[in-house]
Amino acid sequence: MSLCKACVSGVRHEGTPEGKTDKIGGIDVYIATPTVDHPKDKVVLFLTDAFGLKLENNLLLADDFARNGFKVVMPDLFDGEPAPASAFDPGSNFDVMTWFGRHPAERAIAIVRAVIEGLKSEGVTKFAAIGYCYGARPSFDLAFTGEVHVVAVSHPSLLKIPDDLQKYAEVSKAPLLINSCTVDQMFPLEASAKADEILGGGKFAPGYERTYWEGCTHGFAVRGDLSDPKVKAGKEGAFKATVEWLIKYL
Repeated sequence: MSLCKACVSGVRHEGTPEGKTDKIGGIDVYIATPTVDHPKDKVVLFLTDAFGLKLENNLLLADDFARNGFKVVMPDLFDGEPAPASAFDPGSNFDVMTWFGRHPAERAIAIVRAVIEGLKSEGVTKFAAIGYCYGARPSFDLAFTGEVHVVAVSHPSLLKIPDDLQKYAEVSKAPLLINSCTVDQMFPLEASAKADEILGGGKFAPGYERTYWEGCTHGFAVRGDLSDPKVKAGKEGAFKATVEWLIKYL
């Protein structure tokens, strides 16, 4: 499995994060908590792209989910060494594959499990995983083992197609939403079609939906250029679809 250049490209979004950083299960996390009353036994695990907790886009998106009534916990999947935001800059020579070699998906899964155990000790019993790019891999793996109960992924990376889709259909009980787009080397149109073939049409009883955002590219749901109307519509649409998925199933 590998990442591509699109996995470390994008646009910084503006805003001031409103959550807090803390530790759960010995892992650094960003926590976005609703200001309104919310279920204390449910948590949304925000599993990030390669930029992790250092990219404000991720934190701002977590805050947006919290405004919709969900407590969000975003673990540091990269042991304090996410991809640098400078990778966005023209001419950046950031070597994503060397970085990925230091941060394999297996380590990220162990990190999320530590956070899940910490949250269980606080009384949390039901977990959703929302995975962006890199974060889709641990989302799938934790759904395979029944450790998360609802999954929504956007422009997923590191999936083996069709194997992971077939395995999801066979062993997972977590309803699955996929937010896809036009140009995505990591989850191309053929992968979208295969997902529909394996999971769609009522074949996956727990629930399956795929949205498609015309004119968008890999990363649109978190790092897209919001000056492009199609990308803005895709980012906002993927967010709305994810919120509705969480309301329905979490």
